[in-house]
Amino acid sequence: MTVESSPAWARLRAHRESLAGERISDLFDRVPDRGTEMTVEHDGLVLDYSKNLVTGETIDLLVELARERGLAAGIEAMFAGAPINVTENRAALHTALRAPADAVIEVDGVDVVPAVQRTLGRMEAFAREVRSGRWLGATGEPIWAVVNIGIGGSDLGPAMARLALREYGTGTMEVRFVSNVDGHDLRRALQDLDPATTLFVISSKTFTTVETLANARAARDWLLSSIDDPAAVARHFVAVSVNAAEVEAFGIDPANMFEFWDWVGGRYSLSSAIGLSLMTAIGPEQFRAFLAGAHSMDVHFRTAPPHRNLPILLGLLGIWYRNFWDAQTHAVLPYDQRLARLPAYLQQLDMESNGKSADRDGNPVAVATAPIVWGEPGTNGQHAFFQLLHQGTVMVPCDFIGVLVPAHDLPRHHDLLMANLFAQSQALAFGRGGEPDAGGEHRAFPGNRPSNTLLLDELTPYSLGALVALYEHKVFTQGWIWNINSFDQWGVELGKILATRIFDDIDLDRELAHDSSTNSLIARYRRLRKLSGHTSKAAQR
Repeated sequence: MTVESSPAWARLRAHRESLAGERISDLFDRVPDRGTEMTVEHDGLVLDYSKNLVTGETIDLLVELARERGLAAGIEAMFAGAPINVTENRAALHTALRAPADAVIEVDGVDVVPAVQRTLGRMEAFAREVRSGRWLGATGEPIWAVVNIGIGGSDLGPAMARLALREYGTGTMEVRFVSNVDGHDLRRALQDLDPATTLFVISSKTFTTVETLANARAARDWLLSSIDDPAAVARHFVAVSVNAAEVEAFGIDPANMFEFWDWVGGRYSLSSAIGLSLMTAIGPEQFRAFLAGAHSMDVHFRTAPPHRNLPILLGLLGIWYRNFWDAQTHAVLPYDQRLARLPAYLQQLDMESNGKSADRDGNPVAVATAPIVWGEPGTNGQHAFFQLLHQGTVMVPCDFIGVLVPAHDLPRHHDLLMANLFAQSQALAFGRGGEPDAGGEHRAFPGNRPSNTLLLDELTPYSLGALVALYEHKVFTQGWIWNINSFDQWGVELGKILATRIFDDIDLDRELAHDSSTNSLIARYRRLRKLSGHTSKAAQR
């Protein structure tokens, strides 16, 4: 049975029609304790979903939809290591990366936990060597800067978490991230570093990612231009990959390759060896705390009843707005500058996972799937796009994320920040009528704009791990109900194939055979490239 033909879907559609004209303010008037009744907490992470266009009946119907769609069975299949990534015949077992050492989780009859723990132990030994100054570069000097080179899931997760947890880092080490194949990214990252004290972590599962390898080769050239000894590469480069042959061909000692597995998707890989640069920044103990927080949320997702289950509730509310209110986008608004990169991280997690138009069986999906995810930290966003949120003509459901206790010593700043968080969700929900003597409708706030509020006691490695896992499982909930595969990403392939062909067209100066627009753009670039004296692809090798 397809999702749109299920009985619960039909009941939800009728229920949605019954709520036409309903206002959030009326819902609060009818249930004075609504704010506390629609608040759920797990392990220091609080979700208040009371400022949504939902009633108790709405939640009951959404939970019934999840039951009809077999969500509980889907959750168990994921945790058990079943090949739920059907297009690649793989498990999606990122939860095994933070499972206890004594857990038993099998993939194709093999317990994967011992291998996970061995890799984690090797990561810890490496991080301690670098952080202590015992890892020496080719000239005998200790490492001062670690530069992670990766893209997508090999960058967004660790870069987001490093920014969030900077207060847990050591003041004697710089950790930077390079992802874009735009040469400005690499040049700016390296411009004030010393090759003798810089170590690179090359993060690429296959060690064939075009952008990552282009940056890695340029970084290697930068190193060797200062230290004229090919053997230096082994002291200044390590790899996170599964392709030992390519890693060794690059000049990296295979003993310094940290593996992960094909059942770990890129955007779900922060808990794996992809987190090596993060572990080096914050230390093994704090990285273990991050894993523990994620595991706590894993257990909650697997065991808590749907009405009290944070990831399931977030996922169901997202389906409510995407499919029954035609909400095209979803805003993530962290009121904490440390979480500035969280919206970008969640863009990939949500849109690459569930931005699908074919279901798990290869049939066209008949309902809308992933929304466009976007956002900026508060209070910056208030002075950029909140005009549209409050008075625009589109509905944008929002997640407000706040941290109750800051890590700085400016309490009045934090009071002001949190006052803005609480005020914005209140204004979106309840609005304000226009006053004729004060601008009339121009100053009217219609309200009735839905939002969730997520609160963390503190931003720690543990709480960040729980927050990351919360959103991972929200995405899974939605994908399973829509019957799409949240763990492949074929949509990124065509552009890569065409880019490879065009790259050769640019360098070889051969006759172009694309559409007229692409031909004209390439020709223009060729002319300017020749005039500016850019080096050729062959010269870069």
